[in-house]
Amino acid sequence: MATNDCKVADCRPIPSEKNCSLRIAGTEAEVLTVALRHAVEDHGHKNSKELREQIRQMLKGE
Repeated sequence: MATNDCKVADCRPIPSEKNCSLRIAGTEAEVLTVALRHAVEDHGHKNSKELREQIRQMLKGE
């Protein structure tokens, strides 16, 4: 995977009760899958199309 293909989801700048420090990196599909699972299981969000789109929009290039 080329570096410019790498995407990152980072919980650190998002305020939460857990002060989450998780940072996920990989292909967009990999990061989206893991970040969605993390948001649902660890932060109590509802798995929805809207949540997936919110996560996709917050992804950044590494």
